[in-house]
Amino acid sequence: MPTVLVTGATAGIGNAAVEAFADAGWHVVATGRRADRLEALTSDHVHPLAFDIRDEAAIDAALSDLPAPFGEIDLLVNNAGLALGLEPAHQASLANWRTMIDTNVTGLVTITHKLLPGIVARKGAIINLSSVAANYPYPGGNVYAGTKAFVRQFSLDLRADLHGTGVRVTSIEPGMVETEFTLVRTGSQEASDKLYGGVTPMTAEDIADTLLWVATLPAHLNINTLELMPVNQSWGGFAVHREG
Repeated sequence: MPTVLVTGATAGIGNAAVEAFADAGWHVVATGRRADRLEALTSDHVHPLAFDIRDEAAIDAALSDLPAPFGEIDLLVNNAGLALGLEPAHQASLANWRTMIDTNVTGLVTITHKLLPGIVARKGAIINLSSVAANYPYPGGNVYAGTKAFVRQFSLDLRADLHGTGVRVTSIEPGMVETEFTLVRTGSQEASDKLYGGVTPMTAEDIADTLLWVATLPAHLNINTLELMPVNQSWGGFAVHREG
């Protein structure tokens, strides 16, 4: 069976993805910062790797000692990411901005670069988790949305660079998904509950099932970008501010 490496596997979409791929018989390398949560996922099909995606030396150390049959990665699922704050740009924290860039952009491209030669050799695949925030601006999106726009464009340009190698690259772009991620984003349980009031959001399992579907399509098919939203979410008109 093939092997998938899932980043950000300790919660939400990443956690659900580990379970979906393992249930389908894949070998899964589950990575994240919280070692205790990774250990809870460990099984014959799941190998935990605890490191911070922002730490290049830790990535190198973790990837250098993978046991069989987890050492040859066929699919990389770049799920690790975070969103901090909903403030307008002129009130936002520069530290939060840097953390989002270091995680959502620098960490993603670092692990992609390190695994890419093997993925090319095995004619594998890369699935990157972007967001509808990459496509539709909204107040407070600022740097988070910018990082997800990078992920989307990086995915498309990887496709261009890898033309003829047999490697498939997909950008998955979800809308409202109710996970622990939302609680961090909104800052409180009350704010998170208010965000979803009267809406049935997507679940982590919905997105994980989509990841598995994309990964198991026939080798001659590539999903370039895939945008998903719950039925009760769509986009609005332009905002206009009128003086007086």
